[in-house]
Amino acid sequence: QQQQQQQQQKRVPHGAAGAAAAAAALGGSLVLADDEVLHAPHHNWTFNGPFSAFDHAAIRRGHQVYTQICAACHSLELVSFRTLIGVAFSDKEVKNMTAELDFQDGPDDTGEMFERPGKPSDYFPSPYKNEEEGRMANAGAYPPDLSLMVKARHGGADYVFSLLTGYRDPPEGVVLRPGLHYNPYFPGGAIGMPKQLEDGGVEYEDGTPATESQMAADVTTFLAWAAEPEHDDRKRQGAKWLSALLLMAVVTGYYKRHRFSIYKGRAIEYI
Repeated sequence: QQQQQQQQQKRVPHGAAGAAAAAAALGGSLVLADDEVLHAPHHNWTFNGPFSAFDHAAIRRGHQVYTQICAACHSLELVSFRTLIGVAFSDKEVKNMTAELDFQDGPDDTGEMFERPGKPSDYFPSPYKNEEEGRMANAGAYPPDLSLMVKARHGGADYVFSLLTGYRDPPEGVVLRPGLHYNPYFPGGAIGMPKQLEDGGVEYEDGTPATESQMAADVTTFLAWAAEPEHDDRKRQGAKWLSALLLMAVVTGYYKRHRFSIYKGRAIEYI
């Protein structure tokens, strides 16, 4: 019986190898097993440390990448334009930026909706009127909102950067359905979004070379800031509170030793 069980085990492939063999037998429809998805490598982002802050020049460049490339399909509906003031743009720049956009508002006195120029208090507009229009324009797939994307994905900024730069030709034996693209960092390996970043895709205002990796790093920084715009203020306030608590601990320790020194020097006698 043991010999028969060993022979059966040899005939049945295990784990990912079994899945790959089954996929090959079925025409290679399976791209990657869940345990074979590449994990994003760690990058030394400027905002990762406990006392670090965002690179505001990178936020401005990332906003340019998002506006010129990503905004054609992805929304940023939880971020208002005024949060950019003092971070990457001046108040005048934000007002000029929003004035070029039209937003639907209303109803007016007649009950009709109307178009008006944008204001800094407006939120980034969606490229589609509704989800159905978005799916129709993308072969049934609805591009997700990017407001909290860095927080919503395992690996955070590392995952977003690796996904944007991780497009490859599918390995031998892997067959993708029409309209899908191979990216080993995406769960399943097959992603509907084609590669978006190419060298020279934008022309940076500050003269920074717009390489693929530079654009990916900048837009990742921008999206990390969009997901947590209070990041720098929170760390700044935390540093102040820690400094105050440390000072209070020192003063309290000194006062305790000074105040109770007279009691420590006394002898207690029991009658």
